[in-house]
Amino acid sequence: MSHLSIWRMAVLVLAAAPLAYYVVAIVAALLFFRGVRGRRLPKFAPPVSLLKPVHGVDFASQINFESFCSQNYPEYEILFCVNHMDDPAVPLIRQAIRDFPQIPIRILSDAPKLGSNQKVNNLILLASEAKHEIIVQSDGDVRVSPDYLQNVVAEFSDPAVGVVSCFYRGVAEKNFWAELETVGAASDFFAGALVANLPGEVTFALGASVATTKTWLAKIGGYEALADLLADDYEIGNRVHKAGGKVLLSREAVWTMYPAQTFKSFWEHQVRWARTVRLVRPASFFGLVITHGLPWCVLAAMVAPSAWIGVGFLGAYLLLRSLMTWTVGVWGVQDEVLRRKLWLVPLRDVIHVAVWLAGFASNRVKWGGAEFAIEGGKMREVNSPNQ
Repeated sequence: MSHLSIWRMAVLVLAAAPLAYYVVAIVAALLFFRGVRGRRLPKFAPPVSLLKPVHGVDFASQINFESFCSQNYPEYEILFCVNHMDDPAVPLIRQAIRDFPQIPIRILSDAPKLGSNQKVNNLILLASEAKHEIIVQSDGDVRVSPDYLQNVVAEFSDPAVGVVSCFYRGVAEKNFWAELETVGAASDFFAGALVANLPGEVTFALGASVATTKTWLAKIGGYEALADLLADDYEIGNRVHKAGGKVLLSREAVWTMYPAQTFKSFWEHQVRWARTVRLVRPASFFGLVITHGLPWCVLAAMVAPSAWIGVGFLGAYLLLRSLMTWTVGVWGVQDEVLRRKLWLVPLRDVIHVAVWLAGFASNRVKWGGAEFAIEGGKMREVNSPNQ
């Protein structure tokens, strides 16, 4: 066999890998969502402390805050934490306190700086003030259904369960880059999570909503152990898993806001995520190369020994990628933005290859208006790119 034939065969084999991955992801989504939707959850509703670190507001903050105050749940408290009391979220939280006097709601601020991750600093303060054993953290831009706590907390009837996290649907402002970011999460990121979940549980948590207990937190050193880490959501799930706890994905999906943004902010957010994955889960990051179906299938079409084989690869990409997108994001997670914007998926796949490559370029990320160097998995704030 000639060298040309060997390389051609190698490209065709590699191009088949993402197609196989799409099939596996489809199966994983069918197994997960059919299973969790058909399962009756136990009646288990102990008191809960909701922890909400908040920084600023977005286009739907008031509605999002109110969704946590309208739970079909017997007893819970909500603890908000802002960096400073002049944060624009404070008036909205105070309005929620007035509108929902039956819910114990408190505002905390000025958390001690124990690490570089300000969100985790705030969580440390919140956890120290939480009254109840079960704690549920969620980001400030998250919205939930009235049955959110009921469905998430029920999993803790099994004392072996250490973490429960949720998929998230997008609520995007009418903005191209906001919608494209939503499409990426629902059509691709969640597929990887479902494939990882095939053994019946995952080894990480999804950050929009993470439920755990004080007992399990204590086993991993509390939030204090995460104070210098960028991927605190991944770490809390991974460390509980290593400590012997079950880490589950909930059937309950939440909503996350995607405000209007520029290409620059879109790019920086995507690259931050890519570099975070590379630095925290290098094997998983390198493995993403076999999920890039579009470039591999285009390359396969270019080197295919016949036109019909090339067309077959491109057709298989369009068919299987579309089917995976629909099964995971539209039917499974029920993301309405993705349902309306399916045509953006191939464009997102092209951009994601560039993002993946940019993930190798540096160990620095931009987050919350600051730049951080990631060294040994820990964050260190830097003052300028030249530092």
